Formats: sequence, structure tokens, C-alpha cells
Amino acid sequence: MAKKQKLPLVYRPVGLVLSWAGGALAGFAFRRTWMAIRHEEDAPDALDRDRGWSEVLLAAAVQGAVFAVVRSAVDRTGATVIERSTGVWPAGDKGRD
Repeated sequence: MAKKQKLPLVYRPVGLVLSWAGGALAGFAFRRTWMAIRHEEDAPDALDRDRGWSEVLLAAAVQGAVFAVVRSAVDRTGATVIERSTGVWPAGDKGRD
């Protein structure tokens, strides 16, 4: 039982590294995705005066989707590695029936 209580503390540094790596990977994936969709190097942001609403909102939607998918994949991979290494799922009994 003590193992389950201590694991979240051990997982925190791992989670921080995974979050940083996931953010970098998501940024790269978004740039590649935007290049494939619009054939442009830079996606518009909300304050880009020369871009229309549709372009700005499309970029935001694609960026959000890419970041959510990458974050979920990285978090799930990290949790799976921790479980295989320690025998304990890092979120305790969350999601288990």
C-alpha cells in the first residue's frame, strides 16, 4: 500500500519531463500539420490583423486538437511505462472498474 502512496511523488518529475517533451512534440506536429493544410510556414494567431476570422479559428482548432492528442498519447505512454516498471498505475485506481 505504501508503494501506491509514494508513486505520485516519484511520477511528478517524470510527468514534468513528459509534459515538456509533449509540448515540444505537439508544437512540431502542429507546424507540420499547418504546413500540410495551408502550405504556410506560420499559422495565424488571434492578433494577426491580415488574417480573417476563418483562418484564425481554423488554426486555433487544429492547434488545440493536435495538442490534445499529443498530450494524451504522451501521458498514456508515460503511465504505461510507469505501470510496467513498478506494477502500479500512476493515477491510483482512477479509470479502473
